[in-house]
Amino acid sequence: MDILKVKNLKKIYHTKKNEILAVDNFSLNLKQGEFVAIVGPSGCGKSTILSILCGLDKASEGKIEIDKNLKYGYMLQSDNLFEWRTIYKNCLLGLELENKLTKENIKYVNKLLDTYGLKEFKKSYPSNLSGGMRQRASLIRTLATKPDILFLDEPFSALDYQTRLAVSDDVYKIIKKENKSAIIVTHDLSEAISMADRVIVLTNRPSKIKNIYEIKLTNKSSPIQNRKAKEFAYYYDKIWKDIDYHV
Repeated sequence: MDILKVKNLKKIYHTKKNEILAVDNFSLNLKQGEFVAIVGPSGCGKSTILSILCGLDKASEGKIEIDKNLKYGYMLQSDNLFEWRTIYKNCLLGLELENKLTKENIKYVNKLLDTYGLKEFKKSYPSNLSGGMRQRASLIRTLATKPDILFLDEPFSALDYQTRLAVSDDVYKIIKKENKSAIIVTHDLSEAISMADRVIVLTNRPSKIKNIYEIKLTNKSSPIQNRKAKEFAYYYDKIWKDIDYHV
């Protein structure tokens, strides 16, 4: 079942001298529980597309269909945790802003913190946590409002490689366990292939869809394990050539 339909999305930026076509004819259908990755050359418009889908920017043309009862959450490169609030208070922030600090919702946040390894750090401040734990707290804060779709904009790019692997594993498992749909923008091809059900490859600006890959890995499980699948190198090679990083 499709919970998000995007058809012929176009984004034009206007300057004093001319028009800049950033995104052209982008279409996407997102299914319930599906994880989609968007990759492409640096500056091609990946984050622009994500900003439009989550309502932070407006499309110049095109159509976006989403059930008005569905909610979405947005996770940025930075965890954006407030240093003067405890981890627990940070995770409650979205509920505070929506005026939904009910007993049921607070119980849900406590469950998330307990389930995903932050139970002992509720009273800690962000400066006392590792980068990986901060990103986990950021995701829990996003999940607290019970979004149906998660938009992830390079959420692990600020982390070192080892931490990035561990946190991408954590985030993937949490998203799948909570049965959320997700769209991630990333420049890391290994990350995209190991996490996504589909990978959408974009061209240079103006950004168009160059290819779409259905990722079918043997014994698909966690992102770290998925990198060991026999098909992984095949997808990596194909997508690398599509993006043409050598240019």
